Amino acid sequence: MHQQKENGENVEKALDLLGLNPSVTRRGFFKVSGITVVGISALVSLGAKSGKEIPLIIMDQAEGLVIADSTKCVGCRRCELACTEFNDGKAAPTMARIKVSRNLQFGPKGLYTEPRAQGNWGNGLIIQDLCKQCPHPVPCANACPNDAIVVKPPTNARVVDADKCIGCKMCQRACPWEMMSFDQDENKATKCFLCNGSPKCVEACPAEALQYVAWLDLTNKVPHRVVPTAVLSPEKAAACNECHKR
Repeated sequence: MHQQKENGENVEKALDLLGLNPSVTRRGFFKVSGITVVGISALVSLGAKSGKEIPLIIMDQAEGLVIADSTKCVGCRRCELACTEFNDGKAAPTMARIKVSRNLQFGPKGLYTEPRAQGNWGNGLIIQDLCKQCPHPVPCANACPNDAIVVKPPTNARVVDADKCIGCKMCQRACPWEMMSFDQDENKATKCFLCNGSPKCVEACPAEALQYVAWLDLTNKVPHRVVPTAVLSPEKAAACNECHKR
């Protein structure tokens, strides 16, 4: 209880340093100008007695989202080409932020080779997987040891800051939907940033199977593809425990 009270006092100090009204909620404090705020400890030290800093990463909500209709997809994969040609200047579907695969991997034991398959025997649909632009807590951002995943106006999409990315691939291990991509040539992670509000995959789709819509939370509606294996640093884990304590 004493530590929780002390942390609350430190948040109020941080609000005061930023010229914000102390009545602002804790979550509201971390939503400043649509930019990720990393490390309240940069302003004040949490847990001063232990000498350890407890960084917090709370990201403003994305403004939009790309959604897919698998029943319309014709499997041309133009979306993948449009994505990489616009973002990377090369035709590299394996790097695309949208990932297309046909759901035909099946067997007597159900799923075993294709993480995007549905049902025990497959249903033949072509599945388009897209970034969910996760709300807080954002798995890829939390797992990044270099705080390289930030929000980017005007869409507030979660995007990789290439200058900070060290190519550790921890974000790939953190995403339950395997939506992080990786540029082997640059040794940098990449992800969907909604093309600044004009997603090229949506524009390129001849079947109108993709739509850019106002953000909605799909994280509880789309089943996880894999079990995340990323490990949070002790500091970030402690911050999450403190923030979400019931």
